[in-house]
Amino acid sequence: MNDNQLPQGFTEMLAFGLVEALLGRRSRRFFMGAEIPDGVFAYKSKHKPVPLSELEKLLVVTACGGNTGWHYMIQRAQRYAPHLSNYAAAAGGRTFPSAAGFHTSKTFFTDDEGVYVLDNRDAPAAADRNQDGSLDHDAILSALKSNVRKLQDGRLRLPSEVPYVEAHNTWVANKPGTLLVFPVADLAQHVLLSLCYMLQNGMVLTDDINKRPIPGIEKYKDMVDITNNWNITFLEQLALTEVTVELSTGCYAGALMLQAMGLGGWMYDGIDLFSVLGASGNPDVPGLGFRYDTNDNWPYPNPTGLKGVMEGFCPPHYPDMRAAVEAVCDRKFGKGGPFNEATSGPWKETAKVRGAAQVHDERFRECVALQAQYVYDTFGKFPATVPSIFMLTYLQAHHLDLEFYDKFYKPGAYLKTHADHMTKWH
Repeated sequence: MNDNQLPQGFTEMLAFGLVEALLGRRSRRFFMGAEIPDGVFAYKSKHKPVPLSELEKLLVVTACGGNTGWHYMIQRAQRYAPHLSNYAAAAGGRTFPSAAGFHTSKTFFTDDEGVYVLDNRDAPAAADRNQDGSLDHDAILSALKSNVRKLQDGRLRLPSEVPYVEAHNTWVANKPGTLLVFPVADLAQHVLLSLCYMLQNGMVLTDDINKRPIPGIEKYKDMVDITNNWNITFLEQLALTEVTVELSTGCYAGALMLQAMGLGGWMYDGIDLFSVLGASGNPDVPGLGFRYDTNDNWPYPNPTGLKGVMEGFCPPHYPDMRAAVEAVCDRKFGKGGPFNEATSGPWKETAKVRGAAQVHDERFRECVALQAQYVYDTFGKFPATVPSIFMLTYLQAHHLDLEFYDKFYKPGAYLKTHADHMTKWH
């Protein structure tokens, strides 16, 4: 983008300090066009909603889930040195960390114009770093823009009312003029990658719910100590926690960006995740439209994927768990994968580095698939105790109504970037 086309606020955003963003972060919910109808903060905005500009949207979404170059890899794992550690599933890095480089999430967002997905989970580096380590901002924004797909016209169909939205957010969540960003994780794939991790580190799964080992696991006692176990509930709780970190840190990065840009907003989890994904059970509240299953033995519906957009690594999107294991291995070792010699990268001898990883052989894949298929067959879903597709954290961005804060708060309730935003960005 030509510097002459950029608003003054963009240049000032680039110079905004990290410490200032950390210490200045607050949940600033009251936006232009908002209304609190009653109570101590009763107030109706005198302004109409002001949607974010295209540049503002791109910057916020970039902060939440943009590509930041090549993933640097975990350089060594003691159990199979001198082979390169081969846990990662993506060659590119993003603005947030992911456990062992699994990167199973995709970033969705909605505004008045539509519902979108940032489909860059397996994208190559958006730009190579300069000698001083910097990145070309135009290249980053351009790459992000090319990876955005529009899924629906108009704002996500989710009424701002209980039970779809928590009672304390009904007046503010997903309203006209706002941008709502919400990363979604493929927890099924994360658990599969965790089974690979376990086997690489000398462990296999055991069924603590039914109090038995995985039938047939003894076939692999020559390659792994089958008495060295993680149980199903521990593994799945660990995986759920790991993807929660992935989802939340993306939104936190976006929250810091709001301070630098002078936008209001906050990160939260007060919208029903099943309703957003499409499992509300109400046809008038379709959300994203993910397919899902129900079972009397499950405490909640189980979303598994959205065809052609984000399909979980489990049935019915794969015929069985062995096919899902093959898909995981293809993501890791196939074209564009982190352990494919032909994939570009940041090293002086990239092909040598990527080729130093040990490829999961046939027997390794059989062992992982045996465990995964047992879970699916026994519990009717994969994973057994947590959703196949999971989301938790949202970031909302909007233009602050400063008059609300001036009426109710002492000076200092917002930053100088907020005070100057409309002048310097619009």
